[in-house]
Amino acid sequence: MRAMKEEASTKERKEVHWVSEENYMFRLSSLRPDLLQWLQTDPIHPSVFHRVVSHWLEEELPDLSVSRQRSCLTWGIPVPSDSSHVIYVWLDALVNYLTAAGYPDPNLAPWGPATHLLGKDILRFHAIYWPAFLIAAGLPPPQKLLVHSHWTCGGTKMSKSLKNVVDPAECIRRYTKDGLRYFLLRHGAAERDCDFTHNTVCTLLNSELADALGGLLNRCTASNINPMQHFPHYHHESVPTTTHDQLHSLLKNLQKLPAEVDHWIRKFQVNKALESIDANIRRSNSFFQSQAPWKLQKGVEKEACWKDSVLYLTLESLRLYATLLLPAVPELATVALDRLGVPPNKRTLKGNSFFAATRGESCSFQGQIFGPDRGLLFPRLERSKKNTVRI
Repeated sequence: MRAMKEEASTKERKEVHWVSEENYMFRLSSLRPDLLQWLQTDPIHPSVFHRVVSHWLEEELPDLSVSRQRSCLTWGIPVPSDSSHVIYVWLDALVNYLTAAGYPDPNLAPWGPATHLLGKDILRFHAIYWPAFLIAAGLPPPQKLLVHSHWTCGGTKMSKSLKNVVDPAECIRRYTKDGLRYFLLRHGAAERDCDFTHNTVCTLLNSELADALGGLLNRCTASNINPMQHFPHYHHESVPTTTHDQLHSLLKNLQKLPAEVDHWIRKFQVNKALESIDANIRRSNSFFQSQAPWKLQKGVEKEACWKDSVLYLTLESLRLYATLLLPAVPELATVALDRLGVPPNKRTLKGNSFFAATRGESCSFQGQIFGPDRGLLFPRLERSKKNTVRI
């Protein structure tokens, strides 16, 4: 199809003038019903961006120019059967995704099931133009689009001119790879712009990795409270009557945690998954502190049994947390699992049970010897006088 298109030619400090050019057009308007039908499959996440696209599709879509005259644009792929025109910008660029996916070989990377990750500033191109191109070609549109917002720095958009661009290599040096990964996943939220400051990074990593997770691991593996350096046995009969409700609540939350994390991951909300893990780590810390196993008398049989039970519960909690954290902080989680003596074939959720002894079932970790002590899991970050951060 040929049509007349008017466009503005603009150059900095130059007079703006209108030009008219005959180009090939993609009949985008005819595919609006197909796009609305695709939108009903809930393909765009988070939902705030789904609503944006839905709003765009409430109105008629204009047809889209997909070529430029070679006299105006010398580079580009020639339009089939018309070498005087070249394919222009988005049709050319987006089709490169098919090339990378191995199209048309179906054995390499099926296109439909893919999840596409994109920034919110190119939402229209990926949520309207690209699905329309695929549908017009008889191919399935993307199954999911995961749209992310932007990072700001100190509340301001990052800019070279402002000299506020965050250097990821420097951040890795300051916070380690896992520290930076954890902050970005935990503090970031796809549906809104998020702010990066070194103070925020320091506060979050100290609170959640150094104190909550690392502190709990250090406390229950310390030789003064666990001289045998192993997973003690759990004793049902040792649970104090006054602790029944607290223990029941703790185990209930821990047993549903894997499903809760899976729920948030499937919704592409990793920050919520990590928030759930951190909330339970804090519950375990609170339980450990309230039971004060270091105060229980070794010579009193019931107290000694309850001390072993508290340590078993806390160590099993840590085994669960470290397993769940492996995708987010693989190096830290591996160090924690090594310290707990967890063998490689027991570092997944599949076919792996937790807290089995509390249900009267056999638990292979009772009596399990710890691995080597590598020191602090995540050393606290200290702020210097110049408001920088060091380890």
